[in-house]
Amino acid sequence: MGKLKSMIFVVGIMLLILAAAMGYLSFRYLSAILPADSYEDKGVYTFSPYQVLPVQVQNTGASGRDRRMNPTKTAYMVYYQDISGSGYQWSEQALTRELGQKIVDAGTTVERRVLAISADRSYITVEPGQTAERYTAGLRQKYIIVLVLTSVYIMLYVAAWCVTGGMKRRTGQI
Repeated sequence: MGKLKSMIFVVGIMLLILAAAMGYLSFRYLSAILPADSYEDKGVYTFSPYQVLPVQVQNTGASGRDRRMNPTKTAYMVYYQDISGSGYQWSEQALTRELGQKIVDAGTTVERRVLAISADRSYITVEPGQTAERYTAGLRQKYIIVLVLTSVYIMLYVAAWCVTGGMKRRTGQI
């Protein structure tokens, strides 16, 4: 019974730290979301795949020694370019080089909406049905949900801590 209690305590502390970190990051990302009116809708463009290239990405799937020994891994990106010649590009990750090459060989075009960010002279591409308002609302909703869930966990943890501490004081187990 003692091992179970100590294991529950350790897992609770780990989840508390994770909740605090996720809450902090959610708050940071939520405050960094640009307002919808800072995006300029450039319209829907058709993109065609033209190459697959290996890129180095952080190895988030590994843990412990494996992550220390292999901090990065190779991923394969399929690069798309706008067929109208406006210069817009887009990329997505492929599971393997072969699957990425199949996408390029098939030449299947993809429609994406281009939203320009005039403040830093860059752009993003989103699904064709999304507008700048829907895009920012979706981001805001995602970060608010994470923030609420982490806040609820932290409040429940503090409440459980207070209840168990109060019970220990009443029974004289301190």
